[in-house]
Amino acid sequence: MSNPLMVQGLYAAMLVSNLKAAETFYSKVLGREPDDRPMPTLIQWRGFGMAAGIQLFEGAGTPGGSRMTLVVPDMAKAKAELEGRGVHLGEISEGTYGKIAQLADKDGNTITFAEPPKSP
Repeated sequence: MSNPLMVQGLYAAMLVSNLKAAETFYSKVLGREPDDRPMPTLIQWRGFGMAAGIQLFEGAGTPGGSRMTLVVPDMAKAKAELEGRGVHLGEISEGTYGKIAQLADKDGNTITFAEPPKSP
């Protein structure tokens, strides 16, 4: 029997204070413009594999404090690519998961980049 509530996609949603400024920043981070503008206070990027996406929205609440993790295959290459786009990624640290590095947008939302450990 199939599960009618089987999740087939997931969006990370980040509350921002200025959607236009956030669009510029996240377009640099993600390397492309948003895919959709479903409403005046929401933009989104689709197509990150496994039916995942990212949404930025303006609205009620306090911007900042949101978190998302983007898994990348090579942290050093990701950091170099971001630096080339004018986006500073923090120091790379290594732990049991693999490598991680973080940055924050102007509202204080945290974006973690993670490189899984290599298989032995």
